[in-house]
Amino acid sequence: MTEAEWLACADPTPMLEFLRGTVSERKLRLWACACSRERNKSGEPAFAEAIAVAERWADGVKPTDLGLCHDYFVCDESAWMAAYGGTAQQLARHTRSKAKSWKRVIHFCLATLRDIFGNPFRPVTVNPSWRTTTVLELANQMYESRDFSPMPILADALQDAGCDNDDILNHCRQPGEHVKGCWVVDLILGKS
Repeated sequence: MTEAEWLACADPTPMLEFLRGTVSERKLRLWACACSRERNKSGEPAFAEAIAVAERWADGVKPTDLGLCHDYFVCDESAWMAAYGGTAQQLARHTRSKAKSWKRVIHFCLATLRDIFGNPFRPVTVNPSWRTTTVLELANQMYESRDFSPMPILADALQDAGCDNDDILNHCRQPGEHVKGCWVVDLILGKS
């Protein structure tokens, strides 16, 4: 896959195949959780709790009730099928029955895939001097709350700390959804 193909791709399957073996299980889990959260727009409480359990699992907190995750397909179905080599058609079969708009869901899954994994053709490292108290507090707050509305403020704080990396600053300022596992927030917090 080329960078142009990555940026234009409208199907998560080849993107995930390209990433295979180069990304962490944590990132894949968080992507699956984000896609599952989008599926649960109705806010069904047990499904939401299963997603929360899977997110905690991604951060190393093993669930005490694996049955909850299994019952709601967060750990081994849906987006996981795509993440572990399933096809977009398999993901569609599992998602269409519960989502009002398949196009909306697939668009969201593509956007969050790019939000979590970034552009693999432009690897970025963080300068330790950018990790000011303000930058770290903002990143931690967003990560813990899953409220990424302060991303433009994070861009300003990074710029104040000397960050001049356009990929980082543009990502923080771009409109659209950011989710737990966002590559910039993870980079700042030292998560992989």
